[in-house]
Amino acid sequence: MRLALHLLIGLCVTLFVYPLRSPLQRQRIRQRWSSRLLAIVGLRLEHEGERVQPGCLLVANHVSWLDIFVVNALAPAAFVSKAEVRNWPLIGVLAARNETVFLMRGSRGHARIINAEVGAILDAGRNVALFPEGTTTDGSHVLHFHAALLQPAVESGHSVQPVAISYLDAQGRHSLAPAYAGDTSLIECLMAIVGSRALIASVSVGSPLPTCNGLHRKEVARQARETIVAHVSRHAGQVERHH
Repeated sequence: MRLALHLLIGLCVTLFVYPLRSPLQRQRIRQRWSSRLLAIVGLRLEHEGERVQPGCLLVANHVSWLDIFVVNALAPAAFVSKAEVRNWPLIGVLAARNETVFLMRGSRGHARIINAEVGAILDAGRNVALFPEGTTTDGSHVLHFHAALLQPAVESGHSVQPVAISYLDAQGRHSLAPAYAGDTSLIECLMAIVGSRALIASVSVGSPLPTCNGLHRKEVARQARETIVAHVSRHAGQVERHH
């Protein structure tokens, strides 16, 4: 009930408050709202490593629907998401009103538009975040990174900053509760999260990786993935290698 009310409040804020606020004020609202959502579901955020730098493309491993709120609680960012999300009840409206860039997969013409849109956000000094694996895992390993998703940063000369996310239980062990992967439904995932106690989102932010030094996007993607793998492997044992 508290979560549903919080989502409705978020919808009202995006519809009626956002138009009256500056981009910076909207970011601060988004950060507070995301932090409150994590508290409602009983999740504590722990941050280690670097600070998120403005104007960076943030790339993170993808475990749960909570990932977006974890990143926004740490540092507000516009997200790149698949176009289907726009049609999801309530979530689609919230996403659209929070600078989400919707990507139509398989369309080269649309990819050029997206690259320009993401580049403009980065040029304005704001962050954009995406999940280069393209799908979720149970958090125990990191899949191959689709380097093409990093092209906007390469074209605009902005750095790529890796963000590693691991979900832990109260004893610091890898937790499967937040994992939204396989045949798990959203309701099942939510119930698993609520049924767990003292969950922790352990987030490690790596150093920004420059893209203006002639590195190919595949090399930048490789470096970002290696940074994320190093964090995930500490909490989930040996990380399965996917190249």
